[in-house]
Amino acid sequence: MTNQLKSMDFRILNFIYNKLSCNFLNYIMPKITFLGNGGFIWLVTATIMLCFKKYQKQAFVLLVGLLAGVVIGNLILKNLISRKRPCWINNNVSLIVSTPKDYSFPSGHTMSSFIAMTILMQTNQLLGFLSFIFAILISFSRLYLYLHFPSDILGGVVIGILLGNATWYSFSFIMNYI
Repeated sequence: MTNQLKSMDFRILNFIYNKLSCNFLNYIMPKITFLGNGGFIWLVTATIMLCFKKYQKQAFVLLVGLLAGVVIGNLILKNLISRKRPCWINNNVSLIVSTPKDYSFPSGHTMSSFIAMTILMQTNQLLGFLSFIFAILISFSRLYLYLHFPSDILGGVVIGILLGNATWYSFSFIMNYI
C-alpha cells in the first residue's frame, strides 16, 4: 500500500473516530455490524426466501453467492493480501467491539452485503433497495468501529458487486430449467 493511500485511509478513519463518535453511534454501530457477522442478515434473508416458492431459486443463488464470497474473499484474498487492520496498527484507538483475528482486505461484511444486494436487486427491487440500505449501514459500521480501512470497504463493494453479478448471471440460465 502506498504511503499516500495509507495516509488517506487513516485521515478518513481518524475523522470518523474523532468527529462522529457519540454515545448513540457507539450503541448502535456494534449492533449494525453484528448483522453482517458471518453474513447473518443475508443468511436469514435467504432462509426466509426459501419458505416462499416464488423466491426459492433466488435464495439458492444468494446462498451460492455468499459461499463464493467466503471462499474468494475471506479464504483466498484476505490471506493472500494479508493486510493488517487499522486497529492493529493504531493501538491508540479504544475499540468498543472485540478485535478481529483475520486480515483486513477485503471487508467480508461489506463484500457479503453487496453480494446480497446485487442478487436481491435482481430478485425484487424493494428487497434490493432495503438490502442496499443495510449494506451501506453495515459497511459504515466497519469504518466507525475502526476495523477496516476505507479502501477495504471499497474493495468489498467492488468484489461483492462483481461476485453478485457473476453468480446471478451464471445461475440465471440454469434457473430457467429448474
